[in-house]
Amino acid sequence: MSHSSDHHHMVLGNGTQISKFLLLGLSDEPEQQPLIFGLFLSMYLITMFGNLLIILAVSSDPFLHTPMYFFLSNLSFVDICFTSTTVPKMLLNIQTQSKVITYEGCIAQMYYFLLFIQLDIFLLTVMAYDRFVAICHPLRYTVIMNPILCGMLVLISWVIGALNSSLQSLMVLRLSFSTVLEIPHFFCELKQVIQLASGDTFLNNIVMYFGVGIFGGVPLGGILYSYSKIASSIHRISSAQGKYKAFSTCVSHLSVVSLFYCTGFGVYLSSATGHSSFSSATASVMYTVVTPMLNPFIYSMRNKDIKRALKMFLWKVSIKVQLVLVLKKCL
Repeated sequence: MSHSSDHHHMVLGNGTQISKFLLLGLSDEPEQQPLIFGLFLSMYLITMFGNLLIILAVSSDPFLHTPMYFFLSNLSFVDICFTSTTVPKMLLNIQTQSKVITYEGCIAQMYYFLLFIQLDIFLLTVMAYDRFVAICHPLRYTVIMNPILCGMLVLISWVIGALNSSLQSLMVLRLSFSTVLEIPHFFCELKQVIQLASGDTFLNNIVMYFGVGIFGGVPLGGILYSYSKIASSIHRISSAQGKYKAFSTCVSHLSVVSLFYCTGFGVYLSSATGHSSFSSATASVMYTVVTPMLNPFIYSMRNKDIKRALKMFLWKVSIKVQLVLVLKKCL
């Protein structure tokens, strides 16, 4: 299936010809494509719907206008953007039976993917700090976690995320590639793209691993530090009920963090041990598609406040719908 768009070459300043990248996807078996399409479309729709519901529930309920839920709705927004950078393009390619992604498209996908994964990590870290203040300094909580600090933390996360992903993407622009480039993945992943470059990629690898170390490792350190403090604080609470109450506010956050980091590390370990490229692509489905889809469920299952807000929100919506139907009948 060759399309006319397959033959556009782009000539860069230094005369190297860059054509297009081919995203090989999760499988090269044609009969598996409809299954993959159906699975990813449904996961994508669940992610959009679940995270939108969380945002709407939190913003419509004045009781949930607290730092914890402010960060949660930011996380939901980032998760929507995160899956939207990779899945729609993959679905489009399966639908049109083309594997092509343009050079610019690939760079853009890399930029946004890195930005949103960075934001995911930072928001999870900020949420750990929020739980730390709530449990270890409960009396000063409202003073410390004031609206200005919360806004600043989110803003700083965006700025650092944008700087890191710009740096990583600009580093790729200096690489030259031969003509047809097959990426054994369903999106343009930084590591895979660097591996395809012809010429010296030493500097790129250094910047990439430095980025992963600093922007993945330091936040994880912060999360672990917060939880060590939280654990010792809960340990000092005398009543079992008090212990449970303090711990239950952390359970959802802990689940989301462990899901995100375990799947992320799993992918990097599986690609480091040099398994087949398709298996590392399949492994990365876990943290790029499954985690953002499960986050809203993890947060709303254990959480009475979110459940209440969701019920209220859906009740208001259903009343509006009924009103519209009644009015239509009358007119």
